[in-house]
Amino acid sequence: MEYTEEWVTARARDAYENGRAAFEVRPERTALLVIDMQDEFVRPGWSPYWVPAATRMAPRLRGLIEASRAASVPVIWTIFDDTHLGLDRPRALPHLPHADTDWRRPGPATVWDGMGHRDDEVLIRKPSYGAFYDTPLDTVLRNLGRDTVIVTGTLTNYCCGTTARQAYERGYRVVFGADVTATDDESRQEPELAVLRKGFALVLTAEEITRRFAARPDGTSVILSHRLP
Repeated sequence: MEYTEEWVTARARDAYENGRAAFEVRPERTALLVIDMQDEFVRPGWSPYWVPAATRMAPRLRGLIEASRAASVPVIWTIFDDTHLGLDRPRALPHLPHADTDWRRPGPATVWDGMGHRDDEVLIRKPSYGAFYDTPLDTVLRNLGRDTVIVTGTLTNYCCGTTARQAYERGYRVVFGADVTATDDESRQEPELAVLRKGFALVLTAEEITRRFAARPDGTSVILSHRLP
C-alpha cells in the first residue's frame, strides 16, 4: 500500500478529533489530580491571572471531586506557589510573557475556598507547570498503589497539559477531563485536548469519568451517592 499525503493527513485528523485510548478506568487503581484551583486563578477579579472559565467550571469539578471520594478514589491537590525562594523554578520563566505583571501573591498560595479541599487530602506545592517537576507526586502515587491519574483543573494547556505529558512519560495511564479543565483563552481548549487525545491521554467529560467509576467488570453498574451538576 502506498501511504499518500491525503491518507496520512486524514488518519491524523481523525485521531485528533475522535481518538480514544483503550484502557479501563479502575477506581482502585486511580487518583484524581486537581491542578492549581487556587485563588489567583479561580477567585474572580483577584489577580491578573484569573481564569474566568475555571471559575465557571468549578462547580462541575467539585461534583467530580465528590464522586471520586464516593468511589474511594484519592483526591490529590496541587498549587503553583513560591517555593525554596524561587531557586527551584525554571530560570527562563521571568523572561516569558507569562510573567509580565508586577502582581505578587500577598502570602502562600491557597486552594480556592469553593473547591472544598480537606485536610486529609494531599496538597502539593509545585514550583513550575508540571505537577511531577521537583515534587513528591510520583512517590505519593506509587505509595497509594495508583497507576492511573485523572487530570483536572487549570490551565488546560499549561499546568494540566504538562502534568498529563509528564504522567504519560512516567508510565501512568492518563485520563484528561475535557470539561473539568479550563484555560485563559477558551479558543485554546480544544487544540490542547486534540493533541492529548491523539498521543497522551483518554479524554473524557466529568460525566463519562463518573460512569467509569460506577462500571463493574461484568458490565453492571453500582450507584454512586453524588450526581454531577
